[in-house]
Amino acid sequence: MFNKLSKILAISAFLLAGAAPAAIAQTSPGYFIPPSAPQGEAAPAHKPAAKPAAASTMGTDTAAADAAAAQAQPKMPPIPQLPALPKTSPPPVAVIGVLSVPEVMQKSTAAQGVQAIIQDRRAKLAAEAQKDQAGWQAEQAKITAERSTLTDAALEAKEKALQGEIAAAQTSFRARDQAIQNSAQAALGEIEATLIAVIRQVADEHGMNLVLHREQVALNISAFDITDEVAAQLNKQVTTVPVPPSVVTPGMPIASQDGSGQGNGQ
Repeated sequence: MFNKLSKILAISAFLLAGAAPAAIAQTSPGYFIPPSAPQGEAAPAHKPAAKPAAASTMGTDTAAADAAAAQAQPKMPPIPQLPALPKTSPPPVAVIGVLSVPEVMQKSTAAQGVQAIIQDRRAKLAAEAQKDQAGWQAEQAKITAERSTLTDAALEAKEKALQGEIAAAQTSFRARDQAIQNSAQAALGEIEATLIAVIRQVADEHGMNLVLHREQVALNISAFDITDEVAAQLNKQVTTVPVPPSVVTPGMPIASQDGSGQGNGQ
């Protein structure tokens, strides 16, 4: 039982120490700006090709694999012959622009203000978590010192009480961390709503009818890039946005440590 309590304390230290990531998640700004690749996520590392086997063995294995794949795949139904639709006018010639939404948000004074507020809230939450963690460790040390003087039943009761306190605190910290994240998303949503309008405005100024994420374009020239123009115009339109209070509400979905939702944290 005591070893189990020590393990829980070690896990709680890891969970609570990681309860205050500095990054602010960016929600998708709308249909005009398709979601870009997550920032900070490295491209998959290139895996070295396996060393080729002997020619005869490779040929046999390949043939067997192809035959097995052919048997495993269901047979496709025949493609139906549909009547032609009436001809319509072709779409206009594409006039393309590119921009980096993450770079625009980094240059946004309003987004910088939101980030400063959110980081301050997370820092305070992390400090409180560390204080609680120190208290749990002190309580564990006290229980350890009393092992020789307590009955098994009394020792088990104290360990269970400390486990319950740790579990309740972990749930509370996750909920409060999620509330901070929700506040950040709400504030950034205000900025992104204006950002969509600004992109349309700048694109229309250049006669562009198609704007792509720069991160998803393999090659382009600087004349296509409207990132700096959009950032400058965004700062003219919105310099600050209010960040709502980070309040835990009943039934609020709480993200787990792996990023998936867990229902409410109550």
